[in-house]
Amino acid sequence: MASEKPMVAVTCTAPVNIAVIKYWGKRDEDLVLPINSSLSVTLHQDQLKTTTTAAISKDFTEDRIWLNGREEDVEQPRLQACLREIRRLARKRRSTGDEDPAALGLSYKVHVASVNNFPTAAGLASSAAGYACLAYTLAQVYGVESDLSEVARRGSGSACRSLYGGFVEWQMGERADGKDSIARQVAPESHWPELRVLILVVSAEKKLTGSTAGMRTSVETSPLLRFRAESVVPARMAEMARCVQERDFPGFAQLTMKDSNQFHATCLDTFPPISYLSDTSRRVMLLVHRFNAHHGRTKVAYTFDAGPNAVVFALHDTVPEFVAAVRHCFPPESNGDKFLKGLPVPPVPLSDELKAALDVDPTPGGVKYIIATQVGPGPQILEDPRAHLLGPDGLPKPAA
Repeated sequence: MASEKPMVAVTCTAPVNIAVIKYWGKRDEDLVLPINSSLSVTLHQDQLKTTTTAAISKDFTEDRIWLNGREEDVEQPRLQACLREIRRLARKRRSTGDEDPAALGLSYKVHVASVNNFPTAAGLASSAAGYACLAYTLAQVYGVESDLSEVARRGSGSACRSLYGGFVEWQMGERADGKDSIARQVAPESHWPELRVLILVVSAEKKLTGSTAGMRTSVETSPLLRFRAESVVPARMAEMARCVQERDFPGFAQLTMKDSNQFHATCLDTFPPISYLSDTSRRVMLLVHRFNAHHGRTKVAYTFDAGPNAVVFALHDTVPEFVAAVRHCFPPESNGDKFLKGLPVPPVPLSDELKAALDVDPTPGGVKYIIATQVGPGPQILEDPRAHLLGPDGLPKPAA
C-alpha cells in the first residue's frame, strides 16, 4: 500500500577540521562543554568528507543508523543526544507557528546512513565530520534553521567547528547551560588561498586510548592541563586569530607547533600517562624542524591530534620540496604511485645541502601515504537524488 506522504530524504556532506589551538578536556561531560576555547582549520571536502543521508517516513518503525555500510547501535548516548536536541529545536520552531511541511515529520522515525571517504577513528577527526554532518542533515530534514553548534557538540565537541568553512573558533562559553559555547567563523576559506595542508598517515589503526576517556583522565589528574586552559590558551587564541587575519605564516606555524606539543605534554602529564605519538611522529617533528632550520625560517608546521598522524601546514610554493623531503626520509615501500593522494604536487629533486641537513637514516614505509589538501568550505547539501545513500525503501543502497 502506497503511503500518502512519501519518505523525505536529504543528503549532505561535511568537512574534517584540524585544531591548531587544541581542545582537550570538558568541564561538563553531559553537555560537552570544554575547559578552553579552540581554533581550527576546515579541510577541503574534495579530499576528506563525511556524506550523510537522513530520511523520515511514517512507515519507519524505529530510528536506525548505518556507518560505512554497517548498522550501528542507535542507542549510543551521543547519538541520542543529537537526535533529542534536533527534535527539540524542531518542536520549538513548530510551536512558534512557522508551519513547514518538513516539520510534520516530528513523530516519524529517522533512518540515517553515513560514509567517510577516509579511515574512521584513525586520528583523522572522523567523529567531528560525522556529527557535524549528522546535525546539518537532520536540520534540513526537520526544517531547523537555528545555530547547530549545540546539536553537533553533543555528538562530538570538535564537531561544532566542522559546521563552518575556513578558520573557526569554538568559544568555550561561560554559562552552565552551554548556550554560549558555540562555533563561529574567524575567516572564510577564501581568506588564505596559498595555505596547504598535508596529512601524513603513519597509521590507519584504531587508537589505544580514545579521546573521550583520555580527556576525562587528563582533567582529573593533570595539573599542567589546568594551567594550560587557564593561563596559556586565552592569549594563544587571540594570537592565532591575529596570525590568521594577517596571514602571518611563520607566526601561525610556530604557534601551531607549540600548541600541539603542549597538548601532548598534558597527555604525558596525565596519570597514568597517555601517549598518542609514535616514533614516526617524532621523526616527522624532527624533519620539520631540520627543514625549517636549513631554510633559516619557518616554512612548515606540524600538528598532531589524539593519534600519530601528522598534519603539516605550508604555503603552496613550499609543498613540492617538503614532499620530496618526506619521500627521502620515509621511502615509500611499494605504493610509490599511490603515496601521494589528493591535490597534485609536482616532483622536485632534493638538493644535496638539504639532504645533508636532514641527516636521517631513512625509515622505509614509516609514512604510509600523504593526502595533500587545502582549506575548504563548510557543510553542503547535495541536490542530486542519486547521491542519496538510502534507497526508496529507507535502507542503504547496495554499494555500487
